[in-house]
Amino acid sequence: MEEKIESLKKMINESNNIVFFGGAGVSTESGIPDFRSKDGLYNQKYKYPPEEILSHTFFMRETEEFYKFYKEKMNSLKYEPNITHKKLAELENEGKLKAVITQNIDGLHQKAGSKNVLELHGSVLRNYCMKCNKFYNAEYVFESEGIPKCNCGGIIKPDVVLYEEGLNQEILNNSIRAIYNADLMIVAGTSLTVYPASGLINYFRGENLVLINRDSTSFDNMANLVINESLGNVFSKI
Repeated sequence: MEEKIESLKKMINESNNIVFFGGAGVSTESGIPDFRSKDGLYNQKYKYPPEEILSHTFFMRETEEFYKFYKEKMNSLKYEPNITHKKLAELENEGKLKAVITQNIDGLHQKAGSKNVLELHGSVLRNYCMKCNKFYNAEYVFESEGIPKCNCGGIIKPDVVLYEEGLNQEILNNSIRAIYNADLMIVAGTSLTVYPASGLINYFRGENLVLINRDSTSFDNMANLVINESLGNVFSKI
């Protein structure tokens, strides 16, 4: 393992255009539960399946039930960035890391100091009235009673991509551009099973592709380096 981490450090030292692509595993060490592990949200028992609750149809039809789940399970305001978030912010500050592409909606990359964060699935930090499009912060939504409402009377919707909704095309295009131009791509904390996000890896044309996950993925055979270890253990040594 030490040898693999040394190889990663060498790649980072020799690279000037790094892109990081991360999933739920990046934030689990901050205490935020993931979705698909045995203890993840999708394997817990609720009145409705989480996959159904987090859909556009359910949000529109059962808004109150949606917000019960959302406020209980998606509130990331009480969590702090971990060593992975912090190290990525340092690499960006040094001019090596050009973009963080994340499937997470928790805002912890920005909280750690990262500037160029491409949020494929949106963010709990941004919320908009569906009637007048007025902006509301996360505190307003999570501290509201029942369904959060705008001053105009409209329902406020989190700026997160629900099932049945498409990704933001501009963010997707910027992500593709960043990956295409990178000389090192680090993919971490993601099972690479959610499309279209996982398909982004196919746009990489650089020299080194690194995958860091506790478990193996179907993309491991594409990588120059595969590290099956916790992200905290890896990034604390970089």
